[in-house]
Amino acid sequence: MRHPDTVHWRDSSRTPKFFFMDAYSAIPLLLFLLRIRLWTFILACSVCAFFIVLNRFGFTLPVFLRWLRSFVAGKDRYARSWLRRRRNKQ
Repeated sequence: MRHPDTVHWRDSSRTPKFFFMDAYSAIPLLLFLLRIRLWTFILACSVCAFFIVLNRFGFTLPVFLRWLRSFVAGKDRYARSWLRRRRNKQ
């Protein structure tokens, strides 16, 4: 049986949502409400659309950023940075 005082920890890892959108999209919406201009409206709408597309594919923002970092880094993983590796000079 669930005890109502100990159930709160189960919801701690959920992504915060504002209706159907990610709560991360509230920052550009707040920017739009503070400075109502056409460019802030376009920025807020595009960020909301970006988060809706991410949600459609099952990504959250931290997961997407990790995926993007691994995509940019490529398949080869080196133990040393490319700046510190010695090259074979011929």
